[in-house]
Amino acid sequence: MTQQRAFQTVWFGLVVALSLAPIASAQEIRFDGTTFRVVGWDGIAEAAELSAEDHARLFAIRVDGSDASQLPPVGGSYRVEAEALIFEPRYPPVAGVSYNAIFAPAPMGLSGAASNRTFTVPRPITPPTYVEHVYPSSDVLPENQLKLYLHFSAPMARGEAYRHIRLLDEGGTEVELAFLEVDQELWTRDFRRLTLLFDPGRIKSGLVPNLEEGRPLIPGRHYTLAIGNEWRDATGRPLLNEYRKTFRVGQFDNIAPDISTWRLGVPSVGTRGPVTVEFPEPMDRGLVGDLLAIVDSVGERIEGTVDVDRRETRWLFVPVDPWPAGAYALEAGTDLEDLAGNALNGLFEVDLREVDPTQVTLEIESIPFAIVSP
Repeated sequence: MTQQRAFQTVWFGLVVALSLAPIASAQEIRFDGTTFRVVGWDGIAEAAELSAEDHARLFAIRVDGSDASQLPPVGGSYRVEAEALIFEPRYPPVAGVSYNAIFAPAPMGLSGAASNRTFTVPRPITPPTYVEHVYPSSDVLPENQLKLYLHFSAPMARGEAYRHIRLLDEGGTEVELAFLEVDQELWTRDFRRLTLLFDPGRIKSGLVPNLEEGRPLIPGRHYTLAIGNEWRDATGRPLLNEYRKTFRVGQFDNIAPDISTWRLGVPSVGTRGPVTVEFPEPMDRGLVGDLLAIVDSVGERIEGTVDVDRRETRWLFVPVDPWPAGAYALEAGTDLEDLAGNALNGLFEVDLREVDPTQVTLEIESIPFAIVSP
């Protein structure tokens, strides 16, 4: 009985010892989102003595795809650390792209099994892209409306805008050739705002498209701008939903904006209250934010932020610093336009052949004002 207990004690101790002994890891290729590594390889000590060129032959990373064999391996650096052969790409792996990691020790005369694994970098989880706004905000647009501005919540894909934008009449029928389709779509640098032009040839009187097709918008009728949700954003995902803007068409606008009709609101000294400018008609949303500025008595621009509200009939400027007492001016570039493309310096309908070349047009118009101490 004593011998049996002794045998059981020895056996139990052996089992415990085996269970606590370190178990060699199996050879494996891993990717942590930043670096690629080979772990559990029994030739790691030999790898530490290899050159950078040999490391690249031993453990190559390529962009995965049908033409991957035609591409050079991903560039980067190698190191041996914590019993792992590590490759760190020169540039961060790209979200949505798959990479093929190839470990081949045999051609190098080294022990170990060849391995080949593909890893796909997950795309960040972000909300679906949607149409934030379409300007003009007004639900009444002139017969000779010139532009629409489409604002998106995230960058959009290029080259497919006109496949997903339609102008529908009251019966739901698409208005043919309503927009000017240009090869280089008119995006801002961040690809979040697209400028959409009604065909100027159909808008301007006397041009062949105008005579043959007429203007795309007819006064008194209702139209709908439809933006399809099949349109993809920069990550390849479709828009969250379809967007529609319905508006009524008003009369032809052939009156140029007049700076003397603008109403200026002046803040109090020592505050950061806004300078406000109220227009008698909606202005071009894309231009009014860029072509108005506040300058001091020596012509230096005041730093601050701009907003446009009340359906593009009001401009607001908030300074970075409180207003000191002094003389100021609102400056307006004469290229500033209303919704029909009529500018401070001329009408959209004007035939350039009839313009007097001796007539000088100022590039800036201004309204002086003062902020005074109480």
